[in-house]
Amino acid sequence: MRSLKTSRLVDKDDGRYQDNLNRSNTNMTDHQGGSDMTSQTTSSASGIGLAQRKEIYTYKAPWTVFAMAWSNRPDPSSQFRLAIGSYVEQYSNTVQIVNKRPADGSEADYGHSNQVYMACEFDHPYPCTKILWSPDTRSGGARDLLATTGDYLRIWNVTDDGSGRGTLLHKREALLNNQNKNSEYCAPLTSFDWNETDPNIVGTSSIDTTCTIWDVTTQTARTQLIAHDREVFDLAFARGKDVFASVGADGSVRMFDLRSLEHSTIIYESPNLDPLLRLAWNKQDAHYLSTFMVDSRRTIILDIRMPSLPVVELGGHAGCVNATAWAPHSSCHLCTAGDDSQALIWDLSQMSKRPVEDPILAYNADGEINNLQWSKSQPDWVSIAFADKLQICKFLVRAVLQQFFFCFFSWCAHLHILLIASFLFL
Repeated sequence: MRSLKTSRLVDKDDGRYQDNLNRSNTNMTDHQGGSDMTSQTTSSASGIGLAQRKEIYTYKAPWTVFAMAWSNRPDPSSQFRLAIGSYVEQYSNTVQIVNKRPADGSEADYGHSNQVYMACEFDHPYPCTKILWSPDTRSGGARDLLATTGDYLRIWNVTDDGSGRGTLLHKREALLNNQNKNSEYCAPLTSFDWNETDPNIVGTSSIDTTCTIWDVTTQTARTQLIAHDREVFDLAFARGKDVFASVGADGSVRMFDLRSLEHSTIIYESPNLDPLLRLAWNKQDAHYLSTFMVDSRRTIILDIRMPSLPVVELGGHAGCVNATAWAPHSSCHLCTAGDDSQALIWDLSQMSKRPVEDPILAYNADGEINNLQWSKSQPDWVSIAFADKLQICKFLVRAVLQQFFFCFFSWCAHLHILLIASFLFL
């Protein structure tokens, strides 16, 4: 890996926040337990300061954290609401819903001093392979639904318990059996995605080579198709309601259209047909997908208009990549995380013109990162899971880019002045 020219910030947990464009001295402390943090970073370029606030909140679970999802609701009580799932190699597992105490909330109101607290907990058979909140954010009547996959697809309804202490109640709304009509057994579900355009549609992937499209309202399968030659590991909808893609153990990325499921398009096959583990679709620019192979340190960016060959492959990691997430507010920013304990944010705006060699931001966690999610309702915030910890981090991507362009144009102005001076001298 090429070395990053960064400044390092050390918090209480010895996590190091690296900023590839910030070359100023910075002081930061970490929100953990009951300790409060007021962090401020002042970056200077050519004598002009740019104030930034960088924040990290840590929640310690009683088990290894794997599945994780931000609530999509924009209301203040839900903005920092996340669901996390345990990874315990036994039947009995757990889902917790955690939240951040409001900045103006008192310990007396919430009954706890931790900045991030558990608002709800319930049992879950087997580890969750994925968790997602409903993308339906209509105010008023819309229910706050949470879906999980494992042995089945389960949908839960989450409501406030009325205590005024920030705690929640849960109720299972549906249990959907993925049983293949050609088999007497129910094959485990590896992943799923919730259609953002039509929240009534959920798609699941399974080890039995199938993908199933579910109707949430009627709790029935609309269609089930054999999607790959081997296990299907992930599924993701594009922007809109009809197009989705999947990846699997056969090393291919396949694209489907719900309006015509008789055919699919193979848009990429990995070298040596190595399994592809996860898939993320850019919701701001539906031409682009990201994926990665098993035990690979590289993230593959695909353009569906130019199938077969990656647009770019991102390095940067010294360990296997475990997760990727596109920025919900930008078409050209992607976050990757892996076994090297790093979460890297990449600027892909120039990837069609030149190789992308270094990330613009890097965060070093205290352990191998299992998962990451980028908040849709608060696009400055990214969550990561490592060991028994959930961390939510404020990454000021827009401020960093503003600083980068300020430095770039300042450099261009200085260069222009030097060229004029040289011309006059000659």
